[in-house]
Amino acid sequence: MTGVSAIDQKPDQKVTALDHARQLLTRAKAQKAAQTQSPDPELAPTTRLTPSASPAEPARFVPSAERMRRVQQALDAGEVDRQLPTLPAVAELLPGAGLRSGAVYSVRTSTALVMAMMAGPSAEGAWCGVVGMPSFGAEAARGLGVDLERLVLVPDPGQDWLNVVAALVDALTVVVVRPPGEVTPGEASRLAARLRTRKATLISVGSWPGSEARLEVESNAWTGLGDGEGLLSARQATVVVSGRRVVGGPRRHQLWLPAPDGTVRSVDPAHEEAPGWPAETTWPEETTWHEKTAWAEGTAWPEEAVG
Repeated sequence: MTGVSAIDQKPDQKVTALDHARQLLTRAKAQKAAQTQSPDPELAPTTRLTPSASPAEPARFVPSAERMRRVQQALDAGEVDRQLPTLPAVAELLPGAGLRSGAVYSVRTSTALVMAMMAGPSAEGAWCGVVGMPSFGAEAARGLGVDLERLVLVPDPGQDWLNVVAALVDALTVVVVRPPGEVTPGEASRLAARLRTRKATLISVGSWPGSEARLEVESNAWTGLGDGEGLLSARQATVVVSGRRVVGGPRRHQLWLPAPDGTVRSVDPAHEEAPGWPAETTWPEETTWHEKTAWAEGTAWPEEAVG
C-alpha cells in the first residue's frame, strides 16, 4: 500500500485518532496549496489611481467598473456548488450526472461502488479520506483508480468519529465514513453545514439523514468460473438509485463493477453477454432455456462472499 496515510489506533485511544488526523491534514493542506493555481489576473481587483481633490488629501485607489463586474461574477460563481470529476459510469447513476460538492451520498452493500465513486475525483488530484473501515482494501481501491498518494485512512476513530470526519472535511475533497451506529438528524445537520462551507463531499457507507442519493447493489453476478474451476474475473451489478433528487422514483442501472478489463463502465445489453456465459461455451441443441438459466445462476455470488 505505497503512499497511503493510515492512522493505527487501539480501541481505548479515543483522542489519538483525531490528533493524528489533524497531523496528516497538515500534509494534505500543504500539497493542496502547492497545487493551487494562481488566480486569473483578469479577475484580480485591478485598481486605478484617482487624483486627490487637494494636495493634502491622499490619493485613492478605486477599482474600475469592469474589474468590479468581473470580481463580482467570480464571487457569484464561487457560491454555486461545483461538480467533482466523476467516472462516466458513476455519473450516469447520480442525479445531476455527477458528484456534487457540499452533498452527502449513502451507499449500501458495496465497498467497490464506494471506491468507484472516489476514483474520479482522486484521479484528478483530489485528496480522499476513509473513516471507520478497518477492512478497506487499499490495493483494490488502487485497481479501480484511487490514487493512494492522496488517501488518508482512519480505520478506528472510536466514539470520536464525527469530530474526525469534521476535521478531514476541512482539508479533503471526498470523505468516506462508516458510522458506528445510527446518525441523528442533528449530527447530520451540523456536518452538512461544514460540508457546504468547505465544498467537500461525504459518502456514507450506510444510511444518512438527508442524503442526496441512496445507492444500493440489489444483485450481482460474477463471470470467470467454469465447471469446478476458474477465477472470478468480472462482475455485473444491478445498482438501485433513490433519494430526494431522483426524479420519477428509484432507478436501476446495470454496471460492470469491474469489467473484464478492470474498468468500471455501464453494461451494453445489445453487445455484451449475460454474466456467467463465457464466449467459448457451446450448448447442445436439446439444452433448454431453464437449464441454461440454472447454470448461469450458479455463478452468482452475494456481495459479502467476495468483500
